[in-house]
Amino acid sequence: MCKKCGKPISQTQIFRTSTCEFCGADLHSCVNCKFYSPGSHYDCHETIDELVKDKESANFCDYFSVAQIDAGTGNQGSSKSDQARAAFAALFG
Repeated sequence: MCKKCGKPISQTQIFRTSTCEFCGADLHSCVNCKFYSPGSHYDCHETIDELVKDKESANFCDYFSVAQIDAGTGNQGSSKSDQARAAFAALFG
């Protein structure tokens, strides 16, 4: 699911240049990755070596994997602590 417009991603493979067919947002970006975790080191659960400053733009990260959204709730399968960190970051980030 595209984090910008909320529409489902129909592409089976996401490349660095892939964009959302509805809103044109970059799909190979931190916010669309299953490892994206605001509040973690560099906002990522993977051990990346350098900071990606723009989390919404396309990047060259080798760890990228499309986040799977639970269709019933519309949320990623994240823990309560991850959700709390995200809410905190949204307020004070």
